[in-house]
Amino acid sequence: MAKDRFARKTGRGAQADSVAVIGLGRFGGSLALELEAQGTEVLGIDASEDVVQSYNGRLTHVVRADSTKEEVLRQLSVHEFDRAVVGIGSDLEASILTTSRLLTFERPEIWAKAISEPHAEILGQLGVQHVIRPEHDMGKRVAHLVRGSIMDYVEFEDDFVMIRTRPPGPARDRPLGVLGLRDQYGITIVAVKRPHGTWQHTTAQTVLYDDDEIIAQGPKNLAEGFSTLG
Repeated sequence: MAKDRFARKTGRGAQADSVAVIGLGRFGGSLALELEAQGTEVLGIDASEDVVQSYNGRLTHVVRADSTKEEVLRQLSVHEFDRAVVGIGSDLEASILTTSRLLTFERPEIWAKAISEPHAEILGQLGVQHVIRPEHDMGKRVAHLVRGSIMDYVEFEDDFVMIRTRPPGPARDRPLGVLGLRDQYGITIVAVKRPHGTWQHTTAQTVLYDDDEIIAQGPKNLAEGFSTLG
């Protein structure tokens, strides 16, 4: 059983490459499978026997359990994990109770899914450092892609972003070192991909052309403005 396997693991190093994923719905299940595909051991936990059966053989360990009970989490050795993800979305009470139980442990570091702004606010007030809002975050990302000039978009804290786009006019046909893009536009071009090529780091000698793809980074408003230049 998952409980027996993980109960034998003690000490920080034993759990360093393992993740407990609690709630195997669309978000939690997809995350757990992706972690497995990347070689990470996953303990999947869900309250539904049908859901657990559907992941049997697909995750390192999967178990049906009531994650709102502290003694159950301890029996499964979740308190010994370095990382845990609470993917429960449909049952707000179960999400909050499970997260609250995890926060009483010294470990693990917690990521928790929120389905609404009030839910995210409650999780933040509990002390969760990593509150995930998949639908909200994906909606923001897709909105930038739909606008046309940006091909991919990643937003970090404090409105700092990385974008994949085509080089606008001011970034083309001359070495980057003489263009002064950071001074003029507040962005830095960090990588380039030629047609049919692979991504390469840029240097001061790199010259960009209109059929290249680039990755630029900088403050959100400046990076977005740069991508729309003619």
